[in-house]
Amino acid sequence: MESKIPVGILGATGAVGQRFVAVLADHPWFEIAALAASERSVGRSYGEACHSILPHELPARIRKMTVLPLEPDIPGKIVFSALPADVAREVEPRFARAGYAVCSNASAFRDEPDVPLVIPEVNPDHLALISVQKRNRGFPGFIITNPNCSTSGIAMALKPLHDAFGIDKVVAFTMQAVSGAGYPGVPALDIIGNVIPYIKGEEEKIAREARLLLGRVESGAQVPADFQVSAHANRVPVIDGHTICLSVGLHKHPDLHAVTEVLREFRAPDSVAGLPSAPARPLALRPEIDRPQPRRDRNVERGMTVTVGRVRPDPIFDLRMVLLVHNTLRGAAGGAVLNGELLVAQGYVS
Repeated sequence: MESKIPVGILGATGAVGQRFVAVLADHPWFEIAALAASERSVGRSYGEACHSILPHELPARIRKMTVLPLEPDIPGKIVFSALPADVAREVEPRFARAGYAVCSNASAFRDEPDVPLVIPEVNPDHLALISVQKRNRGFPGFIITNPNCSTSGIAMALKPLHDAFGIDKVVAFTMQAVSGAGYPGVPALDIIGNVIPYIKGEEEKIAREARLLLGRVESGAQVPADFQVSAHANRVPVIDGHTICLSVGLHKHPDLHAVTEVLREFRAPDSVAGLPSAPARPLALRPEIDRPQPRRDRNVERGMTVTVGRVRPDPIFDLRMVLLVHNTLRGAAGGAVLNGELLVAQGYVS
């Protein structure tokens, strides 16, 4: 790329916003041109406004940048949104109306039938909804979203199985890190030495989004995949990395060797494999009986690979497995940046 594409980050001072800054600071295609946040941060330097929760040292240029208001007059062609859902619902359409490509990590528009919900390795063809959205809403720009952080890992693991054998039903039991609640997250007295067996809206998001991601776009409309999902969402005292236990029923009934080979051989489509943030292996299969583990496996390929282990037969379903997804990288900022790269590669942004 001859020159880098200027991009902005909305909600830049929050936990996911900081991940966006870290991922984009030395990006080969994108250059951070604007950092925007709520009124309490506007006008301050980013280094002053941002309470850093990551171990990375910010480049001096970024520390000195002035935080801008959440208004669509910032430099850049793409904005990456780490806004809370209620704020995103108001702000993101303003940017799309002003001609920006909005790559959103927020849940505000994931339910909209003309807004693509995308994991590039899973359903890059769903970008076809952009033209439907622009026509429906009269936007010069557009909004695309990445899924819920747990769903990101679940859909990655289910994709090759659905393609090869057809999925009939799924039970997902999540053990979700506290960073998934943002900063400051869950109070220490609630989570230390404890498990909280409820995360508002998570179970519904997992069930809905997994079916959308593995579905298809037909005649300009989303058609969800035809399988059932039952989800249990739990918050556990882990900082980063969501662990998910899956039981999967399949239309075909393959042996364990066939299942593990399909998982091991899963690769991104050619149009995605060469993108800067795309991991060489979307899935990493671990043979050990006690893996994956958040502390040991969350950072595989810069946190963009989903690690799968304990693949074994299930006495009720066909198989069960354990997977691990880095919730603030693959499941949040890294996934949204990969979506931005896909937009450039497919010609939606130039």
